[in-house]
Amino acid sequence: MPDSATLIHMVMAFSAAICIAIGSAGAALAQGRAVGSACESMARQPELLGELRMTMIIGLAMIESLGIYCLLVSLILLFVKW
Repeated sequence: MPDSATLIHMVMAFSAAICIAIGSAGAALAQGRAVGSACESMARQPELLGELRMTMIIGLAMIESLGIYCLLVSLILLFVKW
């Protein structure tokens, strides 16, 4: 049976892995859906191409921040001493 410090480190590493996995998967699915919808909208209304593209890029940047925040939380879990 591992001691309590080893057990805490194991749980923190597992939590960091789960955090980055779920965060990355969520961000990837959301980005795929956003790009697909934007492409469909651009095909239906080509005259709004510039507005749709700019809105999509801003939305993708906000979605990507989810993955970056999950990475930050994972790094905090891995490198902060308890």
